[in-house]
Amino acid sequence: MAKRHLTRRQNWRIQKIQDERSARADKRADKAEESLLGGDLGPEQSGLVIAHFGVQMDVEATDGANAGEIRRCYRRANLPALVTGDRVTWRADNQGSGVIVAQSPRQTELCRPDHRGQLKPVAANVDYLVIVFAPLPTPYANLIDRYLVAAEQAGLEPLLVMNKSDLLNDHSHLELQQWLRDYAALGYRVLSLSAGDGSGMDELKATLKNRISVFVGQSGVGKSSLINVLLPEEDLRVGALSEHTGKGTHTTTTAKLFHFPAGGDLIDSPGIREFGLMHISHDELLEGFIEFRPFLGMCRFRDCRHKQEPGCALLGAVEDGKITKTRMASYKYILSTLESA
Repeated sequence: MAKRHLTRRQNWRIQKIQDERSARADKRADKAEESLLGGDLGPEQSGLVIAHFGVQMDVEATDGANAGEIRRCYRRANLPALVTGDRVTWRADNQGSGVIVAQSPRQTELCRPDHRGQLKPVAANVDYLVIVFAPLPTPYANLIDRYLVAAEQAGLEPLLVMNKSDLLNDHSHLELQQWLRDYAALGYRVLSLSAGDGSGMDELKATLKNRISVFVGQSGVGKSSLINVLLPEEDLRVGALSEHTGKGTHTTTTAKLFHFPAGGDLIDSPGIREFGLMHISHDELLEGFIEFRPFLGMCRFRDCRHKQEPGCALLGAVEDGKITKTRMASYKYILSTLESA
């Protein structure tokens, strides 16, 4: 089904409703803070946002005698929007709640455009962008490449994880096997494993140790199943593939942070079927394809779009086998979405 394009007035009404909701949420946060300030508040202490629920979030104490304690907190209305992974300063009350009074600078942040095309952070202070895909639901190189471009833009190290690898023996997945070889040849780390039979899971555990990671990928690829194996005590709800669409059902409703016993953290984000890149420029898109970089600036024309122009260095690299046809087609498709937007 084609996407419905909203009129300018419809977009204005949606924005107005969102602004009104945001204002009401800030008022609730102010009232909650006033109520808390009316009682006894403890001293300022460091904390980590481990889950986000609108104006409320779960904050884990990271220092002092109560390190590891989790409190449901409000943020002060003068603070920017916070996301899972943010490091904050907060004060506890004597009722089991608290107020976030300051946000620490983010080292990295993963963003994606919302339905209005505005950038929205979804996780902070991440090291690894763990891109999970599987033979089912049907993967698309274009979607994987979108995640890779997003990782390059956010300064995150991508980790490609092929789940349900036991299904790869089927000859219908020869193209997917070639993708894995192509990504590995570019220098990306690729892991093939199966949450179902446990194969390859030890290597994944070792890779994620002492790092902060966020899992992304289509719904139904097994992100929650992987986390259930990595952290069996969390017992995340797993969704089956839709019998009608072949797409996964969303089982994660909010980004949440989990700790690995041996060290490191994992952020599980809501399922993302499409990863929009409408916020990036053409040059940023080109830089996101790492194998393009040696050929940039070498085309005959300075304004080359690398589609079918004569003297295009990228197209020449495709002919010479230095850039795969699949990756070039992926670039052209993403470029067309940017131009249409």
